[in-house]
Amino acid sequence: MTQDERKLFGTDGVRGTANIHPMTAPIALALGQAAAHVFRGRKDSGRRFLIGKDTRLSGYMFEDALAAGITSMGGSVIQVGPVPTPALAFLTSNMRCDAGVMITASHNPYRDNGIKFFGSDGFKLADEIELRIEELISSSELTDSLALPDDVGPARRIDDAQGRYIVFLKNTFPKEYSLDGIRVVLDCANGAGYKVGPLVMRELGAEVFTLGVEPNGRNINADCGSMCVEKTVAKVRELRADVGIALDGDADRAILVDEKGQIVDGDQILDLCARDLVERDALAGRCVVATVMSNLGLEKALESYGAQLLRTQVGDRYVVEAMRLGEYNLGGEQSGHVIFLDHTTTGDGLMSALQVLGSMVRRERPLSELTAGFQHFPQATVNIPVSRRVPLDQLPSMQAAVRQVEEELEGGGRVLIRYSGTELKARIMVEGEDDARVEELAKDLADKLKQTLAQEVT
Repeated sequence: MTQDERKLFGTDGVRGTANIHPMTAPIALALGQAAAHVFRGRKDSGRRFLIGKDTRLSGYMFEDALAAGITSMGGSVIQVGPVPTPALAFLTSNMRCDAGVMITASHNPYRDNGIKFFGSDGFKLADEIELRIEELISSSELTDSLALPDDVGPARRIDDAQGRYIVFLKNTFPKEYSLDGIRVVLDCANGAGYKVGPLVMRELGAEVFTLGVEPNGRNINADCGSMCVEKTVAKVRELRADVGIALDGDADRAILVDEKGQIVDGDQILDLCARDLVERDALAGRCVVATVMSNLGLEKALESYGAQLLRTQVGDRYVVEAMRLGEYNLGGEQSGHVIFLDHTTTGDGLMSALQVLGSMVRRERPLSELTAGFQHFPQATVNIPVSRRVPLDQLPSMQAAVRQVEEELEGGGRVLIRYSGTELKARIMVEGEDDARVEELAKDLADKLKQTLAQEVT
């Protein structure tokens, strides 16, 4: 089975609408069994799996199904309840587990859910391991490998996981500084960061005003968090706060708001942190890794102080892969996933916020001044639903339309068309110097793609 033939795993685990294939309890049970079987071959002693989740109602169903699958194969399970995705990655390594499983659909509505795996090193599983798990689910090998009655594995819950993660986060903040006197608005999206987020900020001395900290299983990401930054903006202006932090449902990304109520996205966070690292001669390879979606302004900003941008395909796993291969220590996505490889293995919204706050305190300057030099190029993105992902290289008329737009931009912009890895959607992005024209070109390409795909279907 090749990566293109995947039936379950996308670019970030298995994801879909809860109780609709593939996000069903039987699939979760089979994923647990397959993962336990894969890791059985990696060591002779018992295998330990850590399971965490965000605050979605369906998380209980998948948590128990995964635990049943793992224990039925003789593996042992530690359940830590609602924790951010980066906390699960950290704890998997810190607690010497063989693998970690996070149940989340990130920024998606509560009806969706997902399952993603981490290895014992805290990094997401390699493609070949995910493909092996898929192969096992579609074979009879699992049924023939069930543990004997005396060998069924145990499952237990622990209550101190969040405290361990808070200590870890605080240790990434400069020890010679505190957040005393800093006023922070923190929107936790009614998600996985609703407990640890306010606690870590307050323990470092900040005065914290919270939003989105009353999860009920159905309100995760609902008009709050990084998907609705306007609420954070309004609260920062109302309270005259120094900074606003808007997390997503699993707290692996953050969008910031400066003291003037201006939004600071992932590209600006990368630029700010890269400048800080360059000043301390700590930016590995003088390079930042980001995806093809990052704004051209990031590339120009990095060039201005002697750094460079390395682009990857969309998905934080590909950013991390490139960082590890090139031994770089800073990377991320425009959406607010930022990876500080000196500290962690995956995107972490709270860590990103702490690194920015540390820079503000160290330089004694407000966030608006630290981001003032960043110039965004106008960028328009249009999403269209598709019934299937027809390879774009098989659509010559679409390729011709893209070339025509690129010729018009004359090197002063970019065109990117790709399929979402988690949804049946095509995303069309156009970047250039003229805002209105960029919007128009993106819409024209979206209309052209709709027509082309409709002809393919018929």
